[in-house]
Amino acid sequence: MTNPILPSPSQDPHVTLYRGRYYYCESSAAGIFLRVADDFLAFGKSPRICVWTPPRKGPASQNVWAPELHILNGRCYIFFAADDGVNANHRMWVLAAETEDALGRYRLAGCLDTGGWAIDGTVLTDRRGALYFVWSGWPGRTDGQQNIYISRMADPLHLIGPRVLLARPDQSWERKGMPICEGPQILRRGGKTFIVYSASASWTADYCLGMLVNESGDYLNSASWKKVGQVFGRNEHAWGVGHCGFVETPQGEDWILYHAKTRRGPGWGDREVRAQPFLWDDHGYPDLGEPVARHAPVQRRAATVTSISQSLSVLERLSA
Repeated sequence: MTNPILPSPSQDPHVTLYRGRYYYCESSAAGIFLRVADDFLAFGKSPRICVWTPPRKGPASQNVWAPELHILNGRCYIFFAADDGVNANHRMWVLAAETEDALGRYRLAGCLDTGGWAIDGTVLTDRRGALYFVWSGWPGRTDGQQNIYISRMADPLHLIGPRVLLARPDQSWERKGMPICEGPQILRRGGKTFIVYSASASWTADYCLGMLVNESGDYLNSASWKKVGQVFGRNEHAWGVGHCGFVETPQGEDWILYHAKTRRGPGWGDREVRAQPFLWDDHGYPDLGEPVARHAPVQRRAATVTSISQSLSVLERLSA
């Protein structure tokens, strides 16, 4: 098996392990789809099953982006961004499953009150089971910059309290093409909570991944989050690497899925999904390594020893 695991056009990978099987959530102009497989590396052989078709008109009818399947309190929910054809009206929406079958019927359950423009929402659960929503939003009413925000969730359909700013694109590697922080994803290990997010303009070769870390569990305190820096970016054979998802196998292997461009030029139509295992460094931080090349063999198991060059690279980033 070689990369990509899903060919172009594919983007914004998100995988959920549910009842022993892997579910991949994706969207197109036709709606929201799920793939299911016993092995997440075999999604390319799984048929796309449509679980929701947007209406022809209305506030959630156009530009359906980055859906994510989450299992909350034993029920399936899909969070996604959509608008009415006007980008300024992009908001986060929720589909609720009508049965316990993730591939069954869903209904449009509501719109989350994020206080304005919002995309790329994901759910963070703390150790007591409390829910938090993390997303990318505008600081004001006009386009030009995207930040990462968090809010407490009363339940899967409602946010409570004000939104809290976690990250703004204030570093040079976050501002190429446009100052953007988006696509947050959650990792947890050893008492640390990480948010791995995408930075810079998604249509450029410089799209990359940055990371925040929280060691206190005080998620609504912006001072509790430390920006580590860029942790995954372009190299000689991969460009526009971003909007990742994570998978932990029952065997304890950690994998990152992400989309990459096949051309250096700007655009969204050439993105494909690749997968590779990753390790953890001596500080307890994820070491994502380097993005793999097209047609590179997919390694079924992560190596047990991180290369010296990768270790030095991580230490340099942490000390910067």
